[in-house]
Amino acid sequence: MSEWKLPEAYVFDGRIVRYGVSGDGPPVVVVHGTPWSSFNLRHLISALSQGFTVYYYDLIGYGQSDKSPGDVSLGIQNQVLGQILDHWGLENPAIVGHDFGGTTVLRTHLISGCNFDKIVLIDPVAVSPWGSPFFQHVNAHEAAFAGVPDYIHEAIVRAYVKTAAFKPIDDATLDMIVLPWTEPDGKAAFYRQIAQANSGYTDEVQPLYTQISKPVMILWGREDTWIPLARGEVLHDMIPGSSLHVIPDAGHLVIEEQPDQLVEKIRPFLLSEDIT
Repeated sequence: MSEWKLPEAYVFDGRIVRYGVSGDGPPVVVVHGTPWSSFNLRHLISALSQGFTVYYYDLIGYGQSDKSPGDVSLGIQNQVLGQILDHWGLENPAIVGHDFGGTTVLRTHLISGCNFDKIVLIDPVAVSPWGSPFFQHVNAHEAAFAGVPDYIHEAIVRAYVKTAAFKPIDDATLDMIVLPWTEPDGKAAFYRQIAQANSGYTDEVQPLYTQISKPVMILWGREDTWIPLARGEVLHDMIPGSSLHVIPDAGHLVIEEQPDQLVEKIRPFLLSEDIT
């Protein structure tokens, strides 16, 4: 698999955020979740670059961005997104967010006050309560996890990532997903971002969903065991005028498992075409 590199850098409060821009046309921003990186959005980036200018980046604490000790919670990610939108000179782009990226999009819109032309949410962590037993255990024992031998850490990450998919993940893709978490600073960063995962950040924004007036499309992997489809149905009911589309044969990692089906829904939505 070819190497994934983000060529550009933006400095947020002394911490480097790596990003890239691809394609030509109306602006679309894509935001990844956890424990992923922009690498996992590469299929969407490639497809949407045919007709759009796609902006993508690695969240603080993830991928190729700064993974030094510090705040990597949802409470800071909307601040990062808001500032990088200003850096890019984007005032009303369309935006796509997966998992925590979807929540970051919602917080950036509703709390930071950034405007978006259209919003696409893919299996977002947007409805409380949430947090797997693994999240809760790491939250209580972050230091112990960060101190495990490297080979055990890598095995933990690999096993954890596999549970996000409905179908087996090929080895090359799995290697690229795991790589940022096994590089220098990666092990501590992996457990840090889990330990800082707090449903209070969704509690803060969830009552505001009824205020969303922009077009919103929600896409959900039918076999998602991390965030079951029922949560997507609840979110759909909360956001006025939103649409919900279920993607078959896909779990939470639908961005890897069924990217073509996602693009079939996203492209006409962004172009305001009828997809029913």
